[in-house]
Amino acid sequence: MNLPNKLTVARVVLVPVFVVLYMQGNTTAALAVFLAASFTDYLDGYWARKYRLITNFGKIMDPLADKVLVYSAFCCMVENGTIPAWMLIVILAREFTVAGMRTVAASEGLVIAAGTTGKIKTGLQMIAVPLLILNRPEWIAVAAQLFLWASVIMTVLSGVEYIYHNRKIFNS
Repeated sequence: MNLPNKLTVARVVLVPVFVVLYMQGNTTAALAVFLAASFTDYLDGYWARKYRLITNFGKIMDPLADKVLVYSAFCCMVENGTIPAWMLIVILAREFTVAGMRTVAASEGLVIAAGTTGKIKTGLQMIAVPLLILNRPEWIAVAAQLFLWASVIMTVLSGVEYIYHNRKIFNS
């Protein structure tokens, strides 16, 4: 297993560490773990591209690891009332729809790459989570809400774009 793939696996392994710390109220440690895990996303992509270490494992697991990390954080935040459940439901509905379409496409030998709006959505979510964890002083709380709302809006837009551009999947 190459280094980028090891970093992807490390990101997944850090998820339960983050969840336990966050749910126990140790927000400083939880924030550090989330930021470290998020940084592995940058590093694995950088090294995979720079050293041409792109693998099928990485193509599948890297975005999945991102989702597990971010959506675990959002689940914890629904549990403690930091974010409303409907936002997480919208986000998960988009993800299940896209995953279903990718599965159908794969069964027909097609690979659908992630689009720019989907990458922006993920970036906004990865910014929203640490801000929501901090949630103080007031300007950070406001920024957290802005990034959260922006990520939900981008989730919907990227989902609509994904469905539109890949609508041929529905005809197969």
